[in-house]
Amino acid sequence: MTPAGSLLVAHELRKAYGPTPALDGATFSVHPGEVVAVMGPSGSGKSTLLHCLAGIVGPDSGTVTYRGHELTGLPDAERSALRRTEFGFVFQFGRLVPELTCVENVALPLRLAGAKRRAAERTALEWLERLEVDTVAARRPGEVSGGQGQRVAVARALATAPRVLFADEPTGALDSLNGERVMELLTEAARSTNAAVVLVTHEARVAAYSDREVIVRDGKCGEREYAV
Repeated sequence: MTPAGSLLVAHELRKAYGPTPALDGATFSVHPGEVVAVMGPSGSGKSTLLHCLAGIVGPDSGTVTYRGHELTGLPDAERSALRRTEFGFVFQFGRLVPELTCVENVALPLRLAGAKRRAAERTALEWLERLEVDTVAARRPGEVSGGQGQRVAVARALATAPRVLFADEPTGALDSLNGERVMELLTEAARSTNAAVVLVTHEARVAAYSDREVIVRDGKCGEREYAV
């Protein structure tokens, strides 16, 4: 049964790559403002679940519903538009554009959405300040530390005010101290905007920042109790 008030819901997702099943009846939901950690062993289907939820790949069967509308039947162009406007993404390696400065990287999705350069960069600077990396605004990604670069990536993901933030191993390339700070800032910023966070991780210390843990094993999702 789908929890009342869910923002994003997956029901009985199945996805196989050749003969290998990645998801085998996975069911998942997240509420606005909720941080859910998706955990499980390597190869369990965590990233495939995230990709299906975000509309990056389509399931072989099952449904994904966002704000009451089914995503699985939408044309590619409409799903791409959702990823630009409603969803934000943070990956293990920030995937910043090396030729752009940090402020230009954060402003990029706003510019792609039609914002004027000055307005986009003003918003970008606000987010860089919020993520405590405004001092590197004029530098390029190759000139900043890993921890700083990942905060820039978080700022970029949040600058468009997404309703859902997908974070796939966002601290996997960082040391523990930088990882802790990135998670503190990420969850604090997301909750302040009431964004839902789907956090894929294999680290218990990262999952500790979530409200709830979902364990993916053999392509199925098992719920843990809400954090106290």
